Amino acid sequence: MITLVHVQVLSAGLFCIGLYGVLARRNAVLVLLAIELMLNAVNVNLVGIAAFVDHSKFLGQIIAVFVITVAAAEVGLALAIILRLYRNKGTTNVDQLNLMKW
Repeated sequence: MITLVHVQVLSAGLFCIGLYGVLARRNAVLVLLAIELMLNAVNVNLVGIAAFVDHSKFLGQIIAVFVITVAAAEVGLALAIILRLYRNKGTTNVDQLNLMKW
């Protein structure tokens, strides 16, 4: 039997893997994928809590749909920015991208 603790441990594990990906990766596309993994961990937590706490309302699922929508828009915009940076600089290494410096 799956309990709320199991869902939260799964969500925390996914979030930690995503956080490690954001902090340890150099490639901008992989950092973006790690951010998506973190957002999916939040969605798992929202749906899990909604399923175990309140059976009649679908608030967790509704918020998860909004998070998925924002994540899709974020991916589209971020990939466009990464593509433009690759065309201008020739790399997607986040250590070498210092466009904001004078």
